[in-house]
Amino acid sequence: MRKFLLALAWIGVTFVAAGMAQAQGVARIAADHAAEIERPSRLTIGPVIDQLAGSGDPMAARLLEAWVNKALGMRKSDHALFLLAPDPAGYALTDLTGAAAGTAGTEDIVELKPNAGVRGLIASALVQFTLSDPDPAKRATALTSIAQDPRAESLAPLRAAIASEPDPALKAQKRRLERLLTLRFDPDPKVRVAAMQGFGADSGLDLRAALTPLVATTRIAVTASPQDRNILRELKVGRDLTPEAAYDLLVADGSAPARISHEDQKKALAAHIEGGMVAGIPLADLARNAARDRAYTALEAAGQVPAAATDDEVAAAVAAHRFYEVYAEPDPAITTAAEAALKRIGLKVGTLQVADLALDGLSLAAIYFLAAIGLAITFGVMGVINMAHGEFITMGAYTGYVVQQIVPGYTAALIVAFPLAFAVTFGAGVAMERLVIRHLMKRPLETLLATFGISIALQQIFKNIFGTQAMPLTSPDWLGGALTFNDVVSISYIRIAIIVLAALFLGFFLYMMKRTRLGLEVRAVTQNPAMAASMGINPDRINMLTFGLGSGIAGIAGVAIGLFAKVTSELGTDYIVQSFMTVVVGGVGNIWGALAGATMIGGLQKAIEWLNPSNTLAAQTYMILFIILFIQVRPRGIIALKGRAAGD
Repeated sequence: MRKFLLALAWIGVTFVAAGMAQAQGVARIAADHAAEIERPSRLTIGPVIDQLAGSGDPMAARLLEAWVNKALGMRKSDHALFLLAPDPAGYALTDLTGAAAGTAGTEDIVELKPNAGVRGLIASALVQFTLSDPDPAKRATALTSIAQDPRAESLAPLRAAIASEPDPALKAQKRRLERLLTLRFDPDPKVRVAAMQGFGADSGLDLRAALTPLVATTRIAVTASPQDRNILRELKVGRDLTPEAAYDLLVADGSAPARISHEDQKKALAAHIEGGMVAGIPLADLARNAARDRAYTALEAAGQVPAAATDDEVAAAVAAHRFYEVYAEPDPAITTAAEAALKRIGLKVGTLQVADLALDGLSLAAIYFLAAIGLAITFGVMGVINMAHGEFITMGAYTGYVVQQIVPGYTAALIVAFPLAFAVTFGAGVAMERLVIRHLMKRPLETLLATFGISIALQQIFKNIFGTQAMPLTSPDWLGGALTFNDVVSISYIRIAIIVLAALFLGFFLYMMKRTRLGLEVRAVTQNPAMAASMGINPDRINMLTFGLGSGIAGIAGVAIGLFAKVTSELGTDYIVQSFMTVVVGGVGNIWGALAGATMIGGLQKAIEWLNPSNTLAAQTYMILFIILFIQVRPRGIIALKGRAAGD
């Protein structure tokens, strides 16, 4: 029993001594480098911070945290370091053993305030302490810090912190980050290659960011083939490098002096004319460039002019060197594996970009379909070219804006805005048909001019009522953000909502046309108005309802478009051309044609914008040219109308 107690006492003494040694270690490091800590710079303080972080003393974390938070101070009298806390007397002091050290006035203490660069070094050093902090938020912050500033020093503490991580999500994040650091910093090339291959089909941005530095290259100039470098290729002067760029490499690495311009050379030679000669060369001979180069070289050898390269010296220096593009990573196995991984990722990213482009094209097609569906109805049934269709879209958007000013809550406002916009534009369409369109039937030119005049008048009315500034039509919070599938493919929720709305309208239209009496009468009037009239159908009434329905749908489209576009008096003008193109390309009088036309135009526009992203106007121009060529091949559109009406 006595031996057991002695053993316990010895263990306790050992732990206390170890703790005291650790504390003394931190205090000793701080005392030895007090000057660097008092006036730190990014170049001089790095080793000191590394010593503190690697001391194994828990007090090191407190010191570094206090330092980065500007709560570390130095006593003026003896330059001793203390952790500072606010106190009525000035500061409450804690020494580097963790013991209270009384108080001091503000005039006795110098607060140590590191600059941004030093704070970054301290924060990186603190990572190894915070990776195992009890607070999950601090551990997550530490992982973010490592990801933003990956360093070889972070690899070992990160590996040590994985096994003890209780949070599954953070553990997975630590493992991924450990593999990213492994492929960059592990000393064993085989381990690095295995880490790269372990990512499989992963194409994350962080993986690409970790692999890219491994295949980074630089250009070098040498007199012989560099056996100790990881060579990508040899550069040939005149093919891969201009002579000027080749010599610039020599100047950059200090192998040759900078070039001298012809003007500076002439001035230097003129300053050393003696007896009609320069460096023993008669002035008459200096008309030739080769003679001027010899004269300057002689003056240079005599120390009379600054060292500089003449044209002949530049040519000789370039000819005496070989130029290579080499990897920054010295191990060929690493660069080979990194390039293979990046190639694999590139193929996957390309596929994902196509998918993302398809989603963009689908969302744009849904917008064009919503804008054109009303026009497809009126144009297909009545044959009326309604140039004011865009203004019905604008009218619907302004209706949504007015509703949002009255109804509290964006979701409730939208619920009210959609049916109200339909009612307002339906009524406006019926009024326009009764007052103007019905009197101009079978007179397409007059109808076009009349509706164009109405379009201009409506735009001016909108300006008079709402002004020329864009009005906000705000979407609810649940439509904010985007559905993100990965780093490449995403689509905003508002565009998803528009796709769903377009699908609902397609279903509504098909149901109405196939399952209702109104749809039967519309189809009859579309196929043969005279025969429909003989069967008791009133074509005049059908035309009125059709025009009102098309206008009402345009109003609903205006509310949807206004949620992501600027609501101005010219809103409809931006979509009228695409609406007509959608109807014409898809096939007049066919809802499936309108859908096909919208899909074709939306996808084509996004594809052209992707090929030429810096010039959207060019994309519009190319799209119109393509459509002109397309209708030469299929003048009746993608899905041509069949039956008796096809010949009208």
